[in-house]
Amino acid sequence: MTLRIGAARARDRDRVAEIVSSTGVFRAAEGAVALEVFDSAVERPGVDYFALGAFDEADRLVGFACYGPTPCTLGTWDLYWIAVDPAYQRQGTGRALMEACERAIERRGGRMVVVETSSRPDYGPTRAFYRKLGYRETARIPDFYAPGDDLVVYVKPLTPSGRDRVHG
Repeated sequence: MTLRIGAARARDRDRVAEIVSSTGVFRAAEGAVALEVFDSAVERPGVDYFALGAFDEADRLVGFACYGPTPCTLGTWDLYWIAVDPAYQRQGTGRALMEACERAIERRGGRMVVVETSSRPDYGPTRAFYRKLGYRETARIPDFYAPGDDLVVYVKPLTPSGRDRVHG
């Protein structure tokens, strides 16, 4: 399988909605937020968010990630969304997207990536994915999303290249 990682495009919006829905883990309200973040990232890249896509041989979006600088920090960035079409999961698509995000963040002076996720059992593979990529759990807020559904925070330090300015 050959993938191309590149900037997500406005025309990929419907595929983002399909991918988020097809994962089976996001609530409807979460899907609406994913589209809101995606729209902002492709309409005004870098103002608040950036978006990368993973594209198959037919140039069809099969995964996406949205990330951006964390306001009021020096060099801290958040991964806001990552989702991969279930047909492309466990084939390196998510890893390729994360590595591309990390490289882009480092180029912009980023020194740390923060990821927030759920403690629900169906998010077990997601948490394992982050751990495999070198993220470590640094915080947990019980019952954050819902009773019995904790917020789990993962962090990974980066080595900024400093080519672009560090946000503040």
